[in-house]
Amino acid sequence: MPLSADDIKNLHKYEVSILRALERMMHRYAWVPEDDLKAAVRLSAAETKYRVGNLIHRDMVRSDTVPYKGYALVFKGYDALALSALAQKKTISALGTMIGVGKESEIYEALGFGVVVLKLHKIGQRSFQTVRTNREYMPEKTHCPWIFASAKSAEREYEALRALNGKVNVPVPIDINRHVIVMSFIPGVNLHRCRLENPDDIWQEILVQVKSAYDCGFIHGDLSEYNIMYDDAAVWIIDWPQWIPPNHQNAEAVLRHDIETVAAFFAKKYQRKYDTDDALRYVTGRTVE
Repeated sequence: MPLSADDIKNLHKYEVSILRALERMMHRYAWVPEDDLKAAVRLSAAETKYRVGNLIHRDMVRSDTVPYKGYALVFKGYDALALSALAQKKTISALGTMIGVGKESEIYEALGFGVVVLKLHKIGQRSFQTVRTNREYMPEKTHCPWIFASAKSAEREYEALRALNGKVNVPVPIDINRHVIVMSFIPGVNLHRCRLENPDDIWQEILVQVKSAYDCGFIHGDLSEYNIMYDDAAVWIIDWPQWIPPNHQNAEAVLRHDIETVAAFFAKKYQRKYDTDDALRYVTGRTVE
């Protein structure tokens, strides 16, 4: 079930302490031993059992008995910690409805200084090893549960949004906590949901944005019709956690894939055939071999 405002409001202070203790200790343990958790929260055994039971019932914590009795913080609990912290800072004042979900994120509306968007990065357990392999910012050998992998993904995207803000049409980054980014609301729709009257103009505008990002030191790395938005006035590029710099050893291949993916969309939906070598030359300013 998606997180609701009541999930946060109804958390008891002892339950928040348990969630925070699990977060700290999961840097060392996949499953935090029951005795270690009791020692960390300094509650009676009965109180700890009761509060942990509430958290398990609300899908914020999981337990296992193999190889020992232990507990793990899961995404709903991590969500609660992040959103509680953002509320305490008054970055957000109310949580709205979920407006989007992807393979590695959930998107909510919220109130802050006006309507804002919350992006909750959620690298899944199933895709965790693939993410570790394909994204160089992920640690290779250290213990890193997927909740922390998701926080690293959010940090990576937030870095890109801060650098590109004002230079490329991207959401304005407002705040970050753990795996949650608060950003401005873009009143457009994803490109695959549009019916463009002027596809050639939009293709050119996309290339302008891709070039501007490239000149700032960023290649998107996962560009497609699903993370380009159009609001009848401008093109916006979203979803930046997989960016790489232009001096990366695979930069040209990744940039070419971004451009060819978008070109294939225009070819399929609008029967437009664009020269991707010309597009690559325009973005990089170099001759394509």
